[in-house]
Amino acid sequence: MNDSSSVSLAQSSPTVGTFSDSAGALEWSGRQETLRVEPWGPDGLRVRARLGGPVLEGLPGALAESPEEAGPGVVGISDRVATLTCGAITAEVSAEGQVRFLRTEDGGELLAEERAHFWWPGPRLYTPTGNGHHRLEQRFAAYPGERLYGLGQHQHGLFDQKGAVIDLVQRNAEVTIPVLTSSRGYTLLWNNPAIGRVELAHNGTRWVADSARQIDYWITAGTPAQAQRRYTAVTGRSPMLPEWAAGFWQCKLRYRTQEELLGVAREYKRRGLPLSAIVCDFFHWTHLGEWKFDPAEWPDPAAMVRELSELGVQLVVSVWPSVSPLSENHAPMEQRGLFIGTEYGPMAHADWPDKEVAEPVQVAFYDATNPAARDFVWSRVRENYLEPYGITAFWLDACEPELKPGFAANLRYHAGPGLEVGNLYPRENARAFDEGLRAAGVAADGVITLNRSAWAGSQRHGAALWSGDIGTDFATLRRQIAAGLNTALSGIPWWNTDIGGFHGGAPDDPEYREVLVRWFQFGALSPLMRLHGFREPGMPLGPGMTGGPNEVWSFGAEAGRVLEWYLGLRERLRPYVLAQMRTAHEEGLPPMRPLFLEFPGDPEAWDVADAYLFGPDLLVAPVLEAGARERSVYLPAGARWTDAWTGAAYAGGARVVVPAPLDRIPLFLRDGARLPVTG
Repeated sequence: MNDSSSVSLAQSSPTVGTFSDSAGALEWSGRQETLRVEPWGPDGLRVRARLGGPVLEGLPGALAESPEEAGPGVVGISDRVATLTCGAITAEVSAEGQVRFLRTEDGGELLAEERAHFWWPGPRLYTPTGNGHHRLEQRFAAYPGERLYGLGQHQHGLFDQKGAVIDLVQRNAEVTIPVLTSSRGYTLLWNNPAIGRVELAHNGTRWVADSARQIDYWITAGTPAQAQRRYTAVTGRSPMLPEWAAGFWQCKLRYRTQEELLGVAREYKRRGLPLSAIVCDFFHWTHLGEWKFDPAEWPDPAAMVRELSELGVQLVVSVWPSVSPLSENHAPMEQRGLFIGTEYGPMAHADWPDKEVAEPVQVAFYDATNPAARDFVWSRVRENYLEPYGITAFWLDACEPELKPGFAANLRYHAGPGLEVGNLYPRENARAFDEGLRAAGVAADGVITLNRSAWAGSQRHGAALWSGDIGTDFATLRRQIAAGLNTALSGIPWWNTDIGGFHGGAPDDPEYREVLVRWFQFGALSPLMRLHGFREPGMPLGPGMTGGPNEVWSFGAEAGRVLEWYLGLRERLRPYVLAQMRTAHEEGLPPMRPLFLEFPGDPEAWDVADAYLFGPDLLVAPVLEAGARERSVYLPAGARWTDAWTGAAYAGGARVVVPAPLDRIPLFLRDGARLPVTG
């Protein structure tokens, strides 16, 4: 039908609305609501719905404004139903405005909206919160046996998140990326940075935005691998990982001086151990929010960077988004409106210690959703790190942002009210550094930032994610496997943990040494490999703080030998790691993969939460229990597997029990793949 064609439905029912074909998009109007379904990328549909007028354009979200490969849409309208087909997926909209999504090839139902009650309300509920905003609810049906994955990174330990209620809010170690992959063959992005939650109940799924202007989501059909390609096509793919970043990163909380940091780098090289990066952590600054080295502790950064470069080591510098009132930047930033605003009270978002004061001060956060604020912060980073010293790698800590208290309703961003756009912050913070580095002439494959939080699309800005300030025991280590796999299914290929965990861990404790060894083995076979933590004995939070030793030789001779061997393994596998990073860059497939990403036809593969594929060829089964010296591993059907240590061959589709002495993480090669695991 042409752009102006429409079908007016019978007026006898108050729930019946009007269909129209609008340039290949399908619109339904009724009950003062407009619903718009349109093709968005290959085999993908975008759905927007708004009460009180046509759908709005230009609201903050994750989708590219116009996908590069927009699939053609085919609209069909009858008197009781309308459809829109885009490749593998078809949307069917009833006369009452209720939507079902079908597989185009056979008409099978993938997902359907579900009414809260047979009379009222419908599957989409708008409750006014004032000023044209609403508390939004979007309801979908639940299906027996459905499994649901993704949603970013969480510490609940669940791989399949069916049955969970997940807050859609950014917190330390809890990263909101609102995309779900279903075992039914669809992937759905809730394209809304509002604070809210998703309820994955057995009697229905409900997405909630506490206050926003319209419902907006995107959906595609296909296998998990197909969906990853399509999802990253419309939200952006990561650049190619810088080659140095595929190696080993060393850090701790914290190296207090230039000489201390250089001493660690020199010792790695003296021992002949590979080291690619070392981190200059927080409190290296003069004041929080001045984004420059304190000359009392870092007297000659140029000489430090030069020596590290000669050693083949990249310096990574911590940059926080918070600004102390003692900072030289606080007054001009406040005068120019570059901080996150508040609805009530002073423009202060957290208390934090700073130099030259005995008590914490009230700090503000720059507004990363404001282009002028991003430009200002980058100008200081450029002037104080990049231009004088050539530093191009940054650790973007506390970028949720780390608010205390975390009252999103009291915040006012350039992009909108805190409840409507709050989850956007970490992506826009990474964007400031990505755009700044590229404008300064750094190639796209030279951009990487290490972030404690992310949102949908962060990957396109070269953002690596780590799992935050977590514990240091086996229970925490177990949770990281599910966290990493769900992150991978959320479009973030560059992911890692603090090897050994963050909070505590005594280097001379035999029990902790076992945790550290097993975690290090996992870390060597993670997308990024980075040793970090606040080891015992710790110190109170403040400018003079540091933790216990945290280098590979800090944990005794027996553990040290194992750690050194896995440093060598990582070096041998670097070409393979970089090949997986190129696949992530070009196709959107992550290096750390759930078994079902490669073997979707194996039902058991959907349940494996304690092992993963590292690229297509290497199955990794970390040892996750104290004292364990053997490991049961499920080998997916559809391939033949070879124990990388013993050469024993196994048919897929079965569990095997293999030895796992302290120096061995179970590894299996797929279908005769050859990788230099043992040397």
